[in-house]
Amino acid sequence: QVQVVESGGGLVQAGGSLTLSCTASGLTFGAYAMGWFRQAPGKEREGVSCIGAASGITYHADTVQGRFTISRDNSKNTLYLQMNSLKPEDTAIYYCATRLSSVSTVACRGPSDPTSWGRGTQITVSS
Repeated sequence: QVQVVESGGGLVQAGGSLTLSCTASGLTFGAYAMGWFRQAPGKEREGVSCIGAASGITYHADTVQGRFTISRDNSKNTLYLQMNSLKPEDTAIYYCATRLSSVSTVACRGPSDPTSWGRGTQITVSS
């Protein structure tokens, strides 16, 4: 049974930093591309940052390029998202996902299997 669990969300002031972590169990962690997605109130879920299985490919949305960094430690079965210079528009529920449909340097598609998603963690950036 696959389980994906995010941690590290919270409230932060604009300009601040946060690091999200995600663990995935019940599968061979290092075999799959993973990513972070977010959904703000009234908006569709969007891909934020994604990474290939061997960390060779990374994708960052234009809105977070230069501020967010995705990384993974396959020896610890953990995915990270370092978020710097946070803005109020970064406020959203952030979801971790494994077994992505695809990832490249210009696009990232989440998995269709609902069991590959975490439940999400709220990030609120105050102005």
